[in-house]
Amino acid sequence: MTEEIRQPIKSAVKQPHNVIMEDRKSLTVTGVKDVDSFDEQTMIVYTDMGELTVRGTQLHINRLNTEAGELNVTGNIFGLAYTDDRDKKAGLLGRLFR
Repeated sequence: MTEEIRQPIKSAVKQPHNVIMEDRKSLTVTGVKDVDSFDEQTMIVYTDMGELTVRGTQLHINRLNTEAGELNVTGNIFGLAYTDDRDKKAGLLGRLFR
C-alpha cells in the first residue's frame, strides 16, 4: 500500500501593506509581491494593493524579501504613485460606466 504525500497548498492570503518613508531618503514597503523593473530613477513594485511606482535619483534596493513581502529602498525619493489593478482590467468601457 502506498501512502500519498500531500504538500500544503499556498494560500493567496494578502499580507499587510504599509509604506513608511523617512526624510525622503529611506522607503520601507510591506505587502510586496515582486519588483518588475528597477534602475536609479524608477522602480515598479507589485504590491497587494496595486502597482507602486517609485521615482527618484540614486535609488538602491537594500533589502528585498518577496516571501516575507518586504522591500527597503534608499536614495532621493521624489514620488510614489499607485496604479490600481482593477482600473487596468476594466478598460475604457468599465471606467465609463462606474
